[in-house]
Amino acid sequence: KKAYTLVMTNAELLDLYSDYLLSAFGQTTATGLSLMLEGQVSHDQIQRFLASTKQTSADLWRIVKPHVRKIEQKDAVMIIDDSIAEKPYTDENDIICWHYDHSKDRTIKGINFLTALYHSAGLSLPIGFELISKTERYIDPKDGKEKRRSKVSKNELYQKLLKQAVRNQISFKYVLNDVWFASAENMMFVKHDLKRHFVMPLKSNRKVALSLADKRHGRFVSVDTLDLQENAVQRIYLEGVDFPLLLIQQVFENEDGSRGIQYLVTSETTLTHDEIILIYRKRWNIEPYHKSLKQNASLEKSPTQTVVTQTNHFFAALCGYIKLELLKGATNMNHFALKSKLYFSALQSAYRRLNSMQPIRLAA
Repeated sequence: KKAYTLVMTNAELLDLYSDYLLSAFGQTTATGLSLMLEGQVSHDQIQRFLASTKQTSADLWRIVKPHVRKIEQKDAVMIIDDSIAEKPYTDENDIICWHYDHSKDRTIKGINFLTALYHSAGLSLPIGFELISKTERYIDPKDGKEKRRSKVSKNELYQKLLKQAVRNQISFKYVLNDVWFASAENMMFVKHDLKRHFVMPLKSNRKVALSLADKRHGRFVSVDTLDLQENAVQRIYLEGVDFPLLLIQQVFENEDGSRGIQYLVTSETTLTHDEIILIYRKRWNIEPYHKSLKQNASLEKSPTQTVVTQTNHFFAALCGYIKLELLKGATNMNHFALKSKLYFSALQSAYRRLNSMQPIRLAA
């Protein structure tokens, strides 16, 4: 007769569930976790945990705060970016709906989330998050179809995450983001409201003035028409931004061998060309974060059906990512190498279990 002897707090269940997300290699369910624990924790207890109070960015900060304090540096960077966790077969609701993916140039069904990722001392830790909630329905005049939209813009959430970071007294010098957040409003916000610097890319058709006088007289030119020399730094002025910026051109080679150009601007006017590139290169850390969250922390592998359970599963996946990142710091192994070790251990365990069952051997 089985007895469910373990009665756990939500904090203990979060720790247990996030470990399960790291250990799993397929769908992650309350039943699956209960079976893995041989019934010591009931399916109902795990389900109640997932359906309990919806976890927030403030809850994440309470968990990650002691680890952030250990790696804080004055010249650290705060990276803001969004991504979509694909959920093509889950019923649509306020957070699982259709979002435009700029990287794939098409709409995708899933959870669109923003993260404030703190990068310092070689580690990248999420210190805040926002899920895009499309609670408003409207008729698109272009095609006459009913669609969803959020009451809050991504730029508002971008600023909210950064305000939260400053309010939590996290030490960082630079804000890094992609071109979609490189608006004049966000530049003014980072410089004046946060008292921080930024490095951001500009679209090639963005209009700039080459002097304050040109700006005052409305003499603007497209960035891609400038004759920027290799390793040169150009002082420019943007409409809506009341301070000068430094502009550089970064030339790189794409995977297909083609030549790419990226234009970067910074509010810190003492930086060199190479320093700007070196700082912005740290934004790349958001890419392995997104990839590991989805592939190693089982973000997209839950059949949860409600906004609350989906949010709490997302939160647990974030906690799983944090565990992997801290293990990376302790072992000098990346997330995928750590996950591979778990997979290999699972194969060994399965092989031993199979042999203990005395499998039938086929004669040659």
